[in-house]
Amino acid sequence: MTIQTQSGTRTGNPAINGAAAGAPRLNQDITSARQETQIWTTYTLSPYLRPFDLKVTVIENCATLSGTVGEEANKDLAQQIALAVPGIKSVDNRIEVVAQFVPPASPSNRAFGELVDDTTVTSAVRSKLAWSRYADGLRASVTSSKGMVRITGHVTTAEGKNAASNLALSTHGVRSVTNELDIQPGVATSIGGDLADGWITTKVRSTFLYSSYVAGRDIDVTTERGVVSLSGKLASETERALAIELAGNVRGVKGVDSSALTM
Repeated sequence: MTIQTQSGTRTGNPAINGAAAGAPRLNQDITSARQETQIWTTYTLSPYLRPFDLKVTVIENCATLSGTVGEEANKDLAQQIALAVPGIKSVDNRIEVVAQFVPPASPSNRAFGELVDDTTVTSAVRSKLAWSRYADGLRASVTSSKGMVRITGHVTTAEGKNAASNLALSTHGVRSVTNELDIQPGVATSIGGDLADGWITTKVRSTFLYSSYVAGRDIDVTTERGVVSLSGKLASETERALAIELAGNVRGVKGVDSSALTM
């Protein structure tokens, strides 16, 4: 069978040819939907954009943004996020900037982005406490709401309680810490034996990445027989001191060599 099209003459089954012609259109629609979802989800997770009712439409790799924000910086951030999505080639930014704009009040239940933030903070604090040198005598429950962390349970020493507060306060996203740990002196249950150097190195690196005020990606970490060696260049003596403290608080660390950690 022969079919006449605008591009010329082709032969074959019209149903097959029609499906083949529609396939690129369908693939593009699927791609656009994925791009819209990725942009919108990132807006929802961003504490700087989630209060605003922003709309996103993607057609053939061009994103159109609309809505209202309070500052030019919010509008620019929305555009940069859209441009960072794979496949997006251009952005038509129609977001309106209104000075002193007040977003509508959030519903009483927490937004999806806030739930993700709280879950991330809770998980990070729990992890840092679990692999700290005070973990053997610590039985803690951690909750978080809008960056406000609450720690309950018990610990065997005042030093361990203070360390729990410091570890939580230095975590990304934490605004305040309420430490309700009871001090119950007793014999800690030790896991016994030396921990593997590789495990220690991994936990020190993770502690840095979870922590505020420390450029974890700028610090190289190695461990030999429980002694952690830190190297790299940091911005200040305060950051250097915090890096040393955080490394020393990890379970299994016998010492910290910071001689190669410069400013």
